[in-house]
Amino acid sequence: MSDIIQTSRRQLRFHILRYNPQDESSTPHMQTFELEEADGLTLFVALNEIREQHDASLCFDFVCRAGICGSCAMLVNGQPALACRTLTKNLREDITLTPLPVFKLIADLSVDTGTWMRDMSERLQTWVHNEGSEVDINALEQRMEPELAREIYELERCIECGCCIAACGTAHMRDDFVGAVGLLKIARFKLDPRDEREDANFYELVGDESGVFGCMTLLGCEDMCPKELPLASQIAYLRRKMASQGIKGG
Repeated sequence: MSDIIQTSRRQLRFHILRYNPQDESSTPHMQTFELEEADGLTLFVALNEIREQHDASLCFDFVCRAGICGSCAMLVNGQPALACRTLTKNLREDITLTPLPVFKLIADLSVDTGTWMRDMSERLQTWVHNEGSEVDINALEQRMEPELAREIYELERCIECGCCIAACGTAHMRDDFVGAVGLLKIARFKLDPRDEREDANFYELVGDESGVFGCMTLLGCEDMCPKELPLASQIAYLRRKMASQGIKGG
């Protein structure tokens, strides 16, 4: 019988920003936790182990564990990522975790992306507009060509995790910037044949420095998108369409 060779596991050190703005006695500081690395360990599992074994007060968000809900986005060694899809084996032994910037901090690694996304969606009216048509609830849905349906589905894969906003230079400087996620939604609804808005209505919503003309084309949004969405190409598409119609940024 061959001898079983046991290899030593790495000792990981997690340096986590701790701060609860709702607690007057709380001050921002880094706290370090150590864990032994296991096979297939994700940051999500590691954070749960830290909370269960070391500090039950640690705050972070999660729902699905499958990279679908977008709740567990945070800065991992300074870069936006989903904790549930990030394997520790791909990181160094010292791992720094901080909350996403731009969004309101709830506590520790937990931020309020929901309010930001809702406000952006209301501002850009991200729903199908067909007020001029009489709706028949018993009618079949309007037929759509498969290729167009696939294009729309591709843009629907956004999980609103906030990684593109956290990686965006303009979003750090302008509170009113709708970001790649907002521009993606405009591009999505512009493709949808069920939406009866004219082109000018779409461009009016994003045709200034808070929209397409605020983008500095740093490509941080596309580089950091966990769903690998074509964010830069959609922003370029909107710019070309506006330029072809003589629409300039405000």
